[in-house]
Amino acid sequence: MKQKLSFMLILFFLVCIASFAQTKTRDDIAEKYKWNLKDLYSSVEQWQQDVKTIEKRIPELTEFQGKLGESPKNLLTTLQNMFSIYKNYSKLSSYSARLKDQDLGNSENESLAQQASSLGTKLSEAASYFNPEVLKIDSKKMDEFYEAEPKLLEYKIVLDDIQRMSKHTLTESEEKIIASYGLIASNQYDVYGIFTNAELPRETVTLSNGEKVELNSSAYTKYRTTDNRKDRALVFDKFFNNYGKFEKTIGSNLAGHVKGDYVYAKNKKYETALEAALNVNNIPTSVYENLITQINNSLPTLHRFLDLKKKMLGYDTLYYYDLYTSMVEKANMNFNIEEGQEIILKGLKPLGSEYTSILQKGFNERWIDYYPTNGKRSGAYSTGGEYDQHPYILMNWTDDYNSVSTFAHELGHTMHSYLSNKNQPYQSSQYSIFVAEIASTLNENLLNDYMVENAKSDKEKLFILGSYLEMLRGTLFRQTSFAEFEWEIHKKIENGKPLNGEIMSDIYYDIVKRYYGHDKGISVVPEYIKYEWAYIPHFYYNYYVYQYATSIIYATAFYEKIKQDGDAAVQDYFKILKGGSSDYPIALVQKAGVDPMSAEPFKLAMKRMNDVMDKIEEILKK
Repeated sequence: MKQKLSFMLILFFLVCIASFAQTKTRDDIAEKYKWNLKDLYSSVEQWQQDVKTIEKRIPELTEFQGKLGESPKNLLTTLQNMFSIYKNYSKLSSYSARLKDQDLGNSENESLAQQASSLGTKLSEAASYFNPEVLKIDSKKMDEFYEAEPKLLEYKIVLDDIQRMSKHTLTESEEKIIASYGLIASNQYDVYGIFTNAELPRETVTLSNGEKVELNSSAYTKYRTTDNRKDRALVFDKFFNNYGKFEKTIGSNLAGHVKGDYVYAKNKKYETALEAALNVNNIPTSVYENLITQINNSLPTLHRFLDLKKKMLGYDTLYYYDLYTSMVEKANMNFNIEEGQEIILKGLKPLGSEYTSILQKGFNERWIDYYPTNGKRSGAYSTGGEYDQHPYILMNWTDDYNSVSTFAHELGHTMHSYLSNKNQPYQSSQYSIFVAEIASTLNENLLNDYMVENAKSDKEKLFILGSYLEMLRGTLFRQTSFAEFEWEIHKKIENGKPLNGEIMSDIYYDIVKRYYGHDKGISVVPEYIKYEWAYIPHFYYNYYVYQYATSIIYATAFYEKIKQDGDAAVQDYFKILKGGSSDYPIALVQKAGVDPMSAEPFKLAMKRMNDVMDKIEEILKK
C-alpha cells in the first residue's frame, strides 16, 4: 500500500512567487491571520503521544501477513487496521509539516517533520506485503469474500485497484529485479539538473541600458518579459543558442530517460510507456490522444489570440520572443485580506450557499495562514489529509490581485478535500492529480468573471481579461505542445527509430511552428527555438504535463455548463468535489457531466477563450 500511503500525505499545489526577505515575525501577526493548529493537537506533547500510539499499532499491519487469502475476516481486519492507522498518521504528518513551514529555520520543528517521515517509512515497510498478497486472491474467491463479509465492499475500490494491475505484476523475484532499477531510475533527471543548474556555461549579454546580465534560468525568466523588444530578442537568441551548443549531450541524456520509460513499460507488459504512465490512475491512452487531436483542431483560436496580441502591442509582425511580454498594462489593484475574502465569497456565489458557508467557516475558524514572515515557506498550497478535522491553506499575501486569485485557487483545493472527506470513507477520500486542478481552476474562472463585471475602469477590465488570456495560452496550448513532443520522442524509441538531440530539435521545432502559425504568417518562430526542449525539465517527468491542460479544459467546460444550466450543473459538478477516489478520475468527470473522450469540453474551453477575446475587442473599440 506504499502508493496509497503517498496519497494520504499532503496534496498540494505550489504557486511559484518571488521570495522576498521578510521583516515580520509570527509574533507580529494577529492571531486571526494565522492558522489554528490546535484543531489538530493542543501541544507537541500530545502529538508525541500519538507518535507512540501509532508505533505500538504497527504490528496490527502484519498480524495476518501470509494469511489474507485464508478468510474474509483476515482481509477485513487488516484493511480496517491499516486505514485507521493511516488516518491518524496523516493528521500527525500534517501537524509537523505545518509547524515546519511556519519557520523553515526552526530546528525543533524540522526534527518533528523528520520524526513523522521516519514513522511513515516504517508504516510503508510494514504494509509492503499487502498488495502482492491481495493479487494472489483470484476474482472468484474475492467475490465469495464480499458475499461472506459485506463490510469488505467498503474497501472494494481499493481492492479492485490493486487487482486490476495483476496482468502487469510480475513474479516476486522479477518484481525485485525491476524494483532494484529504482536506484538508477532518476539518473538522467539528476544529471540534467546538475548540468543545467550548475555546470552549463552561461552567456553574458549587454542590454540596451548598458546592464550586463548573465543568462541563467532566473535571468531568462525575468528578462523575457522586458518591455524593450531588442533586449527580449537578444535574451532569447543567446539563451537558447547556448542550449543548442549542448544539443547532443542533453539529447543523449533525454533519450536515455525515454528508453528507460520504455524498458520499464515493456517489462511490465505494457505496449507503450504512455499506457504504463496513465494506467496508474486507470486513464485510457485515448484521453491523451484526444487532447493532442482536439488542441490541434483548436489552433485557429490560438492564432486569433496571437493576432490580437500583435495588434495590442502595435507590432507589424509578432515573434516568439514577444509571447511573454504583457499585452495589457498592469492595473494597480490592491486588496487587504478582508476585502479579498469578501470578493471571493461574492465571486464564488454561483456555487451555492453550502459552498460559501464552508468558506466563511474556514475564514472564521482560522484554516489559513496568510502573511509572509521570517523563515516561512514561500508560495501557497492547500492540504487535504486531515480527515476528521479540516484542510489548511498556506498563503503569502501581498495585497494584490495575484493574492486574491491564488487564494481562490487554493480554496478550490480546500473545498475539494473538505467535501470529499465529509462524503467519503477515509479509504476513498483522497483524489488524483488528474481531477485536483479542476476544482481550483473553476474557482479562478468564477473570480475572473466577477472581477471583470465589477471592475472600476476599462484598464482594470483589460488587465484581468488579458492576464487570463495569457494564462490560457500558456496552459492550454503550450503544455499540450509539450505533451505532443513527449509523445513523439517516445514513439521514436518504441518504433525502433533513432533518437538524438538533433532529431528532438527537429520534432520540437515542427510542433512549435505549427502551433504558432509560423508558415501561415501568424507569428515568427526563430530557428533557435528548436532548442527550447532542452530547457524544459518536465520531459523527465514521464507523461505528467498533459494534466495541466486537461484540468483547465474540464474546469472551463464545467464553468460554461454552470453559467448555462445554473444549480443543476453545480450539483453535477459537486459529484467531483464530493467524490474523492470513490471512482476512477475519468468516471468521476463523466458522472459530473463532461466526457473527456469527446470534443465537447474542448469546444467549451475554446468558446470561453473566444468570449474573452470578444470582450477585449469591445473595450478596444471604445
